[in-house]
Amino acid sequence: MTTTSPTEQTRVQTKITVPNSQIMVNLLGAGDEILRLIERSLASDVHVRGNEITVTGIPADNALAERLFTELLELIEKGETLTTDAVRRTVGMLEQGTTERPAEVLTLNILSRRGRTIRPKTLGQKRYVDAIDGHTIVFGIGPAGTGKTYLAMAKAVQALQAKQVNRIILTRPAVEAGERLGFLPGTLYEKIDPYLRPLYDALHDMLDPESIPRLMQAGTIEVAPLAYMRGRTLNDAFIILDEAQNTTPEQMKMFLTRLGFGSKIVVTGDITQVDLPGGTTSGLRVVRDILEGVEDVHFAQLGSSDVVRHKLVSDIVDAYARYDAERETQNGQGVHAVPGRTAARAGRRR
Repeated sequence: MTTTSPTEQTRVQTKITVPNSQIMVNLLGAGDEILRLIERSLASDVHVRGNEITVTGIPADNALAERLFTELLELIEKGETLTTDAVRRTVGMLEQGTTERPAEVLTLNILSRRGRTIRPKTLGQKRYVDAIDGHTIVFGIGPAGTGKTYLAMAKAVQALQAKQVNRIILTRPAVEAGERLGFLPGTLYEKIDPYLRPLYDALHDMLDPESIPRLMQAGTIEVAPLAYMRGRTLNDAFIILDEAQNTTPEQMKMFLTRLGFGSKIVVTGDITQVDLPGGTTSGLRVVRDILEGVEDVHFAQLGSSDVVRHKLVSDIVDAYARYDAERETQNGQGVHAVPGRTAARAGRRR
């Protein structure tokens, strides 16, 4: 049987008509920067004349190009201003061949405040948000910059505003202090502030800053170290445990068993950045083996394709993953921590 290579296949033309010139201007971008990105992203040739786009290539490549333009046009029709980032993410989703439509992923609004909308920007983030809606306990595991904590907090604020819960509880382990906060100088708030500052920063993005002290004083929002969760039962609450890779298995069990009626838990962390003392097992690393198959518990894995910071961050995440894998293979040991990182992490924000 003779097969035909893609280069030998017949090239065909596909024509796409854009409804009006204003939509075409948005589609092409300032100085045609979006058009140039589209051309670099597609195997087919793209030619624009007036309100008509002609795509020339083999049928499979043209089909991808046609889907890309369809999704981008729908984004514009929904009132979005196209950016190069949105185009890259749309291309990435189409290449994955998933059933979800990029235009639906990129226009799923979670929270809006002062003209700024928080929404998932990748397919992995959208599935993570959907999992939070559909399960009582969700683990968001992935590298820095994937939005796992930020999106969880947006869902918590959304649930509070919709009166699905009565309060939000945000916690993270103060691992650099060994959670022995009584030995640190200053008031309670001065002691815990460095460890909880990233959570406060995210709250300020999602709520009117002047309302936050009032909500905290009333107990509607609580931000506290993990040690302060012990011995409690948390009902009607949206509870987020951040930096969960820095919990021990015992702390993880303690936290998960705080779950009360009408509550939801989201646990976030990055198992490649554990700050626990050498030889201490991370509770986040073992919890999947323990809870796998338990009903209403979901594990959402986010990766470098879900990083929403500078595009170079995805490359850095991948490079470190390759390095760790090579070291693990060479030494027959677990993933190596990168020295000198702990002190810089207390104020890191997702």
